[in-house]
Amino acid sequence: MARIKRAMAKRKRKKKFFKLTKGYFGAKSRQYRTVREASKRSGNYAFRDRKARKRDFRRLWITRINAAVREHGMSYSVFIKGLKTASIELDRKMLSEMAVKDPKAFAQVVEAVKKA
Repeated sequence: MARIKRAMAKRKRKKKFFKLTKGYFGAKSRQYRTVREASKRSGNYAFRDRKARKRDFRRLWITRINAAVREHGMSYSVFIKGLKTASIELDRKMLSEMAVKDPKAFAQVVEAVKKA
C-alpha cells in the first residue's frame, strides 16, 4: 500500500485560518488552535452584527424623522400614518436624509401629510 502524505493539505487548511486572523493580537494570530477559535468567534460576531446594523440604522432614521417632524408640530406615528393615507411611498432612510440635508423638501412632505 502507498504511503499517504498529508502535509500539503494540512498546511493549506491552516493557511486559510491564519489568513483570516492576520493582524490579530498575540496568540490569536500565531497559534493554530487559538487562531481557529478566534476566527470562529469573529465570524459569529460578524454574522450577528450584520443583523444588528440593520436594526441600528432603522432606529437612527426613526429618531431623526421624529425630531424633524416634532418641529412641525406632529408626532412620528401620526406622520407615518399620514404618509400611508397620502400614499407617499418614501422609506425611512430617504425621509431621514431629507430631514437632515433638505429641510425645505421635508417641510413640503409634512404639509402634504397634514392635508391628508
